[in-house]
Amino acid sequence: MTARPTRHPVSRIARRKGGTTSAVRIVPEETPIAFSYGGTTHAVMMATPADIEDFALGFSLSEGIIENASDISEMAVEDHDQGIDFQITLVGDRRDALTARRRHMAGPVGCGLCGIESIDEALKPVASVGSVGLRLTAGDIVQSVRLLSARQPLHNETGAVHAAGFYVPGKGIVAAREDVGRHNALDKLIGALARAGIDGASGAVVVTSRVSIEMVQKTAIIGAPVLIAVSAPTALAIRTAEAAGISLVALVRGDEFDIYTHTDRIQAGANAHVA
Repeated sequence: MTARPTRHPVSRIARRKGGTTSAVRIVPEETPIAFSYGGTTHAVMMATPADIEDFALGFSLSEGIIENASDISEMAVEDHDQGIDFQITLVGDRRDALTARRRHMAGPVGCGLCGIESIDEALKPVASVGSVGLRLTAGDIVQSVRLLSARQPLHNETGAVHAAGFYVPGKGIVAAREDVGRHNALDKLIGALARAGIDGASGAVVVTSRVSIEMVQKTAIIGAPVLIAVSAPTALAIRTAEAAGISLVALVRGDEFDIYTHTDRIQAGANAHVA
């Protein structure tokens, strides 16, 4: 299963020039990726088939299936004609916890409580990042988005994928991942940071998408005190960021942006520092 984008012929119409011309567009791949634990499929995600180990680790962390990377004893990729099955083996305690969780979630058809449990799961409280001492300047915010743009080779080819990066003052973007799905890109980043042993409290998450509650929840899992986005947040995302102690910065356009929560971490000026 290739992760490389595909060249596809198109008919291009330019109204000012008139007529139709033949052209070629580069488009990203979108593939079903199954995450199986102990031989049982837990979820199937439509995603870009790249950085799959980061994706598997980040998904496992963000879903609460594991608490750290050492909870996975083995990972193996099985390619199929129509997709990828990623086999994940958990250590004993985590395997038992996942089995118990599956039994708890399994209910009879038409169970009236199942919907309530699903809503509770979607709106589960996020961990607080606490009084993390990171401080960023307006210059850091602008630079983080600009540097992430330079770390998006697939988007530059296709114009059709999202990116999530991790910005550390004085170091720039230390990790970045791309995917057709914004949540997938952030899960891949979570896995990349965990594999590299990068402390989430040391920097900010930067995303190229709008900010929904899931993006805030995943940022809290990383432990990052700042979430920066080029697009707008939802009202629920703002309330969740406020409760989690996360500074939410969005609508970064050139040198302008809005700060929605915990404004004290973002300072005017060009130089960043850690309190």
